[in-house]
Amino acid sequence: MARRHELTDDQWTRLEPHLPPQKPPTGKPNRDHRTVVNGILWKLRTGAPWRDLPERYGPWQTVYTRFRRWRLAGVWDRILAALQAAGDARGELDWSLHVLDGTTIRAHPHAAGAAQKGGPLRRPTRRSAAARVASRRSSTSVRSGAASRSPGR
Repeated sequence: MARRHELTDDQWTRLEPHLPPQKPPTGKPNRDHRTVVNGILWKLRTGAPWRDLPERYGPWQTVYTRFRRWRLAGVWDRILAALQAAGDARGELDWSLHVLDGTTIRAHPHAAGAAQKGGPLRRPTRRSAAARVASRRSSTSVRSGAASRSPGR
């Protein structure tokens, strides 16, 4: 009997062929994949910290490490692609339905934060050296006495 956050036998039958081999070529044997996957599902569905994983799934470090290694190796991406392709072949997917998650939409840069106390955060503006050289001087004043000197003296 599967618990609330665990895979059913049918779900496990579909998932198992896409997982890495249960017994690695070298080293000690892995903890049962189904137990670890059920532990990962429990953690993801409850939102609890990894350290609060129930003992029936094994050491939380083992479950976390397997989850992380499979993520880095692309196992989860391959599983998703394979299960989507199988579901599409059976006609179980409706590709006309699309969802846009608002957390992925970038806001305008000025909408990134609130103003500081006392007004908006302002940075001093500095012109680049190239802009200073290229611009005309804004002042026509001459040092005192420089204009009265004659060049021949």
